[in-house]
Amino acid sequence: MSLRTTLAVPLAWRQLRHEPGRLAAALAGIAFAVVLVFMQFGFNAALFESNVRIHSRLVADLVLVSPRTTHFAAAWSFPRRRVYQALGIEGVRSVAFLRVGMVPLKDPATGVMRDVLAVGIDPTTRVLDLPEIDASLGRIRRHDTFVFDRAARPELAPTTIALEHGPTTRELGHRRATLDGLFTLGTSFGIDAVLVGSDTNFLRVLPTRTPAQAELGLVRLTPGANAGAVRAALRAAVPDDVEVLTKPELIAREKTYWREITPIGYVISVSLTMAWVVGAVFVYQVLYTNVASNLASYATLKAMGFSDAWLFGVVVQQAVILAVLAFLPGLGVAAYLYRTAGAATRLPMELTLGTAVRVLGFTVAMCAAAGTLAARPVRHADPADLVV
Repeated sequence: MSLRTTLAVPLAWRQLRHEPGRLAAALAGIAFAVVLVFMQFGFNAALFESNVRIHSRLVADLVLVSPRTTHFAAAWSFPRRRVYQALGIEGVRSVAFLRVGMVPLKDPATGVMRDVLAVGIDPTTRVLDLPEIDASLGRIRRHDTFVFDRAARPELAPTTIALEHGPTTRELGHRRATLDGLFTLGTSFGIDAVLVGSDTNFLRVLPTRTPAQAELGLVRLTPGANAGAVRAALRAAVPDDVEVLTKPELIAREKTYWREITPIGYVISVSLTMAWVVGAVFVYQVLYTNVASNLASYATLKAMGFSDAWLFGVVVQQAVILAVLAFLPGLGVAAYLYRTAGAATRLPMELTLGTAVRVLGFTVAMCAAAGTLAARPVRHADPADLVV
């Protein structure tokens, strides 16, 4: 390792710590930007993961949906016979269907009506990979009976608390219904709570739907069947009033809707950009001031034979040091905010190692870019200016 390389990092650190007040202000500003970036990454992940919770629990290899369906909570109906047509395709083992629709649930204490997602299933067929639903199949066969998601939004906590002590009655879709049992799924940006009942009970609370309809058709394949070949055959066999998707395609379609069609996806992207700009401005201002006040020192180093590229490296190293030092307190604050936001919204706000690594890389890149811009005056540090 050369002397120049050995000197670079100590020089970068010495210049930063020479003015502790400025260093502290810079770290506070960058840490603020780091927290913003963490939160935007967290909300972005929560947006996508929360809206595909039910999708990921579907017991299906292929899924039939209406071409008019844009997202799960507003699924359009299609003729149920399309689901049964799949039984004529080689490689199909079984079929089932799912009924979904938003229905108002009334809080008896306040009288407030809040839309929740009602899911109707055939109690004789396993369509959701939720053990608590499997254990509740006997109850949801009963007249006007549903089970309720204990991970509903906090505004619906009175219903959850009541169910912890036994069955309770609620007005659901302007009809008296019994809630008897809890399961755990979780909310999303578009769904405050989920209820699951039989397909018959679903039709009672959503009387505009008919037994001849379905919102999702679920197809399971025989072991070893080629999913691509079966999907192609099924697409050729059914009319254009349904689409045939694999489960990963259904999940990708839902995420695309929330990312590209809804305003929330755009807002999160813009917020992430603004967090990057805020952090970059803090770094640029601190480093530019530092470079300007040390131009004489840089000129001296040039006179000693150090190149502009080496001096640029010193400034960029200062930026990287700032990034790493600010990342640590930002990480701590973000971890606290993730827990708080997750508890308040019931969204999947989980601070993973992958997210931390991404934000660290984002922060280093942000600071390095700002440092590169702030280092431009180094080129104008002229050793001749040292002559009195």
